[in-house]
Amino acid sequence: MRAIRVFFRNVANAIKSIFRNFSLSVASIICTTITLVIVALAIIASANINNFTKDLEDTLTIIAYVDKNATDEDIEVVKSKILEIRNIKSDELIYKDKETVRKETLENTDESSPLYAIMKNWTESSNILEAEFILSVKDVKDLETTVKSIKTIDKISNVQYSENVVEKMIPTFDVVKNVTLVIILGLICVTIFLICNTIKLTIFARKNEIEIMRLVGTSNFVIKLPFVIEGLFLGIIGSIIPVIATIWGYVIAYDKLEGHLFTNFINMIKAFPFTLQVSAILVLIGGLVGMFGSYATVRRHLKI
Repeated sequence: MRAIRVFFRNVANAIKSIFRNFSLSVASIICTTITLVIVALAIIASANINNFTKDLEDTLTIIAYVDKNATDEDIEVVKSKILEIRNIKSDELIYKDKETVRKETLENTDESSPLYAIMKNWTESSNILEAEFILSVKDVKDLETTVKSIKTIDKISNVQYSENVVEKMIPTFDVVKNVTLVIILGLICVTIFLICNTIKLTIFARKNEIEIMRLVGTSNFVIKLPFVIEGLFLGIIGSIIPVIATIWGYVIAYDKLEGHLFTNFINMIKAFPFTLQVSAILVLIGGLVGMFGSYATVRRHLKI
């Protein structure tokens, strides 16, 4: 019971301290709010980029065409060499011989077109199409290296893949993530600095009270606790607006954009439970930043 009373008394002291240094507390809360809004945007952007990359890895394929003169033995050798490439998903490797390619092409060709009439009469010997391997990769960022490895295999005549997507979109997304991360780290440092100053004023205001607590043998933990709780409250209060903005803003954006980002090619993550997960992260970051700033200040200025 005594521990509970001490805890609630420290909570009350923390709340009083927030109002006692109201202007600096508000500055800390505002800075925390701004930081967490940007953190929320970064998490949302990063998560959707990772989701897009995963979708890309699941849907993007490499088509490796086999030389028309390749024998069955050559094809087996080509297959074994492809499977030796680490970035290739071996369980999703598909091989289509020339006849299969012809039939599938006919199915997707208008029967009234001259091409359909010509291909329909092709025999195994007159079929000029090439057999092909359809490949999927484990990591889309290593796609170019993988393609180069495939091109070096004997009897591979050509390799096709969506190089524009890999060369332009993914590097751009990586730059966005890196720049956002730097901004977030800078703002977190500013937030910690403001919280440290808030706690420092609280320590000076309660200097006599702290000395009395030391004289009567109060433990260091009990002396530190109200300051850490105050930092925790500042961080959590600063996370309220970002949490509301995250849930409300993402739901509206998801509905307005119909679940797609920029183009139908990029699917957004569904609003729930994604926004609730992001909100929990924001509250956790806010609380941890506040507690860290408070604890660091207490250790430095109280020397206990």
